[in-house]
Amino acid sequence: MGDQPGPTPVAAVQDAIHLVEAAGTRAGGTPASQLARLAGLPQAEAEPLLRTLTDEGYLRRLDDGAYVTGGNLGHRPAVEPGTGPAGQDLLDRVRPALAGLRDETSAAAYLTFYEDGEIRVAEIVDGPRAPRVDLWVGFADAGHATALGKCVLRQLDGGERDEYLSRHPLDGLTPRTITRHDELMRNIDLAVPAPVAMDREEYVLGTVCIAVPVAGAQTVGSLGISFRADRMYRGSQVREQLLTSAEQVTRGLTLPI
Repeated sequence: MGDQPGPTPVAAVQDAIHLVEAAGTRAGGTPASQLARLAGLPQAEAEPLLRTLTDEGYLRRLDDGAYVTGGNLGHRPAVEPGTGPAGQDLLDRVRPALAGLRDETSAAAYLTFYEDGEIRVAEIVDGPRAPRVDLWVGFADAGHATALGKCVLRQLDGGERDEYLSRHPLDGLTPRTITRHDELMRNIDLAVPAPVAMDREEYVLGTVCIAVPVAGAQTVGSLGISFRADRMYRGSQVREQLLTSAEQVTRGLTLPI
C-alpha cells in the first residue's frame, strides 16, 4: 500500500484560516496549544501552519510564545489612534513594564485604551502563575463591569462618559455587577480613592481586578492586574506597584520613538 495522503491544499488553507480566526479572538495573544484546540487540529499539525503564518505576516508570535494576528491582515495596531506604523513599536516598548508588573504581583497584567469611543484591550501579559481572565464577554461591552473600564470612564469628561454609557447597556454579568447608572457613577467617582479603580467579581465570579490610569500621546487608558478573589493582597503595596508601572508605561507611550 502507498503512503497515506496528506491534507489537500484546500484543507490546509481552511486549517490556516481557522488558526488566524482563533488568534483574533484574544487581544493579548493565544498559546499554540489553545489555537490548535480552537481550530480543531492536533498541535503537531498546527505548529507548521503557525510557523508559516508567522513568516508570512498573518500572525505574530509574542515574547511569551502566544500568537496574535499580524499586519498582513490589515488590522490597525491596538495601541492608540493616530500612531500608524509606530503603534507596534510603542506596544513593544511598554511590554516589559507589563511583564515586570506581572512578575512582581504574580498576576496577569492588562493595558487598555479609549479609542474611537470604545474601551479596548491593547495587551495582556500573563503566565503559568498569573493566568489571564477569560474574556467571555467582549471587553467593549463590559467597561462598566471591570476595573480597567471604570478607570477609563473616570478619566472622561461628563459628556464623553454619558455618550459611552448611552451606547453600552449596564448588563448584569454576575450577581455583583453594577447595573444602575447612579450607583455606577458613585462607584467610579467615590468607591476607591483616586486614581485606583476596582471590580470585585463584577466581570467574572472568583476574580478581582485593580487598575490605575495611563496616558498616551492622544488618548487615555488604564493598566491593571487580575487575581483570584480568595488571594490576599496588601493594598498599599499593590497600589504602589501599579502606579510605578503606570508611570513607566506612560513614559514609554509619550516619549518620541
